[in-house]
Amino acid sequence: MASNQQDQTKRHVNSANYLMHWTSNATNFSQDTNEGRESRRDNHENLVNDFYNNSTDFTLEVWGQSFHFCRFPRGAETMKWCMARHEHYMAHRLSLREGMTVLDVGCGVGSPAKEFATFAGCQIAKGREFAREEGIGRDVVEFVESSFMRIPFPDNSFDAVYAIEATVHAPDLKGVYKEIVRVLKLGGRFGMYEWVTLGPFDELNPRHLELRYGIERGNGMAYLRSAAEAQETIKEAGLEGPPLPWWYAAAGERQHAQTWGDWGTVIRMTSVGRILLDLAIRGMELVRYAPPGTAKMAKELIYGGDCIVGLGKKGMFTPMYFMVALKLEK
Repeated sequence: MASNQQDQTKRHVNSANYLMHWTSNATNFSQDTNEGRESRRDNHENLVNDFYNNSTDFTLEVWGQSFHFCRFPRGAETMKWCMARHEHYMAHRLSLREGMTVLDVGCGVGSPAKEFATFAGCQIAKGREFAREEGIGRDVVEFVESSFMRIPFPDNSFDAVYAIEATVHAPDLKGVYKEIVRVLKLGGRFGMYEWVTLGPFDELNPRHLELRYGIERGNGMAYLRSAAEAQETIKEAGLEGPPLPWWYAAAGERQHAQTWGDWGTVIRMTSVGRILLDLAIRGMELVRYAPPGTAKMAKELIYGGDCIVGLGKKGMFTPMYFMVALKLEK
């Protein structure tokens, strides 16, 4: 009984340490200031450590080993499988394969790393424990305790790097992204799920600011950024965005062609290629190899493609807005 009381006291003291980072109570965010946010950013390591030291066991019990969100489809898919699918999608987008050396920045208790290892063929103590229980050896997944602002690996060490809802705890996105660039091999990929505010968020709306404060306080983060800031910081850190725009082939942008087969498609959509294509179709019409009107229809299709590219480049149109719906019994 005495041991339990000591444990409860210890937890209470640790909780108090975390709450000391915040200048207002949970129901009155207005007492918090920009200076308070800057102070938490300067003291981010203690803030994050105090948060996870107090929250990890609770999160494991309530949420599970994957300390992140995911999308949920309709149907009988468990949360565990939804989480795994979310992690597998990241592994797929990074083109992970057996033999690659991959870094998980902010690995939590290591669940995504274990899923990635399975897909491709932390709390540090907890991560090692779970990996050992599941028979995943240190030659496959290793856990290193460090700050991701000072990654303890040489330059050009990893084929790929990923961060799943982790770099939100960084005091400076540019700093952590630059560290990732440093340890990433030339041509390597960095994938992340980042916490950000979106377009409708209004810095002048008190309710929006109150909700942002609650997100920061309830999740051990110093500074929640906007999507625009995160995207700009990626570029400033020396990383490129999505390498291939979906409309590049229809636009005839030869610099994006990856294979000889791609060139065959793209070249036909360049200005010279269109002239040659039109002449070829007219010639086929002349010798009756193509039905009359084929050239006119080809021009209509090209015109439609140009309009698709026009709105696509402006970010105002996509032909791939993905939706899945379930037919329910009446």
